[in-house]
Amino acid sequence: MNILFIMYDQLRFDYLGCAGHPHLTTPNFDRVAAMGVRFTNAYVQSPICGSSRMSFYTGRYPSSHGAQWNNYPLRVGEQTMGDHLRKLGMDCWLIGKTHMHADVDGMERLGLDPDSVIGARQAECGFDVWIRDDGLWAQGPLGFYDEKRSPYNEFLKAKGYASENPWADHANAGVGEENSIASGWMFINADKPAHIHEADSETAWLTTRTLEFIDQATGPWCAHVSYIKPHWPYIVPAPYHDMFGPGQVPPARRDDIELDDTHPVFAAYMNNRVGQAFQREEVRQKVIPAYMGLIKQCDDHLGRILDHLEETGAIHDTMIVLTSDHGDYLGDHWMGEKSLFHDQSAKVPMIIHDPRAQADATRGTTCNALVESIDLAATFVEAAGGEVPAHILEGRSLVPWLHGETPDWREFLISEFDYSGSTVANEFDLEPRDCRLFMVFDGRWKMMHAEGGFRPMLFDLETDPDEFVDLGKTDAHAEEIARLYGYLAQWGRRMSQRVTKSDAEIIEMRGKAGMKGVLPFLYDGSEVPPPLIMHYVGDAPTLPEE
Repeated sequence: MNILFIMYDQLRFDYLGCAGHPHLTTPNFDRVAAMGVRFTNAYVQSPICGSSRMSFYTGRYPSSHGAQWNNYPLRVGEQTMGDHLRKLGMDCWLIGKTHMHADVDGMERLGLDPDSVIGARQAECGFDVWIRDDGLWAQGPLGFYDEKRSPYNEFLKAKGYASENPWADHANAGVGEENSIASGWMFINADKPAHIHEADSETAWLTTRTLEFIDQATGPWCAHVSYIKPHWPYIVPAPYHDMFGPGQVPPARRDDIELDDTHPVFAAYMNNRVGQAFQREEVRQKVIPAYMGLIKQCDDHLGRILDHLEETGAIHDTMIVLTSDHGDYLGDHWMGEKSLFHDQSAKVPMIIHDPRAQADATRGTTCNALVESIDLAATFVEAAGGEVPAHILEGRSLVPWLHGETPDWREFLISEFDYSGSTVANEFDLEPRDCRLFMVFDGRWKMMHAEGGFRPMLFDLETDPDEFVDLGKTDAHAEEIARLYGYLAQWGRRMSQRVTKSDAEIIEMRGKAGMKGVLPFLYDGSEVPPPLIMHYVGDAPTLPEE
């Protein structure tokens, strides 16, 4: 069985037809949901691109792997899904984005040549690279990233898009008055069509590269297809730019009660530049139709992949996973972007099609279990026929749920956010080590803890599914808060760094020293079975002559 692991960047859990969006139809996402299981309570381990992806790839929490924000290198030695799958005879390939930054210092210290196979894998999250492009080829006073790092930019140049940086001037810009560049960085331009043929857009280009990979691949393989969209800049080529209009923009899910005695960290994000922008209704009315258009485009190109798998018969031996690295506030809770732990940010779509007959009974169903993004790495190991190395992977395999079983499951889930690298950290007189947030969610109660002496935030999603009423403002729910802090403490005591010895190996080594004759602390030898002391009893050997 092969694994097609597709990730979309900044795709909200509720912006899919199968998730109940009132205006956005996504027949191909829905098609996979009809073929498999849609997990309705899937959360990322960090609501920020880089850290979230490192958790997906390692199967470990941010505080375990250490890459807790964007541009934090994943340290040399962290095992990723590629390492685990190759042990089982499965290749693991990247097609698209990772947000990975290599641990250059660590590689130099250990003498790892980045041009060697092992060095390249260390620098690419453990993947072999079919093609990598992280997007966002911004250009400012300091220039922009070397275009050689963007195969997409090179593709556009080869297609005749005349520009030093065609990503900025064509793929993520429209045309304004008097033939001026209408950059997608400005929200006012979000309703313009991107100045590019749709077939040459990022989403179309990456889909074509994916089909090329599938056509030449020999299994078993895992392909991580990682799309750049619908992440900002919010601009999309025709015909997707005007498929949706103001009448299809859902009202902002926010309430004035959130502005009263607001948690300081929450308030800082409300009041930053993106929060203030999305509090303007004219921004939402331009951005959200473009965001929906980007998703519709992603859905159409997903259809290209599904059609190809069906036409070639590969659909019958390919596990398909659809998910996202985090969501997007889009003006809900007075915020834009991601970062905190409301469902708009930390909850993601997760749909899994398992082609095996054992999954037939669950096709077209939903599962409400508390799922963490780190569960996918364990799922892939089991799907590849391996035993999950639980001393390394902190997630749990979802295969039992896919096969209609009801496993003993987690009572709560955790998400983390380190905002020390954000400008929001300037609001507080805190050391970077204290600019950290934790979410504990048990399926009903959601608590956010902030280091640095702040009070917690608390929401009851049973009575307040919109997460408007912060019950942490008073002591009325002290018992619930204490219970959730108990969960956080339990999680904090987990064994996370003993990754070189499995539980089975540790159990097997118990008493082995005695079998080799290491027998300290005995009084007369009667304390242990006779075979252990057989060499140490009987006639004493003779002394050599002097």
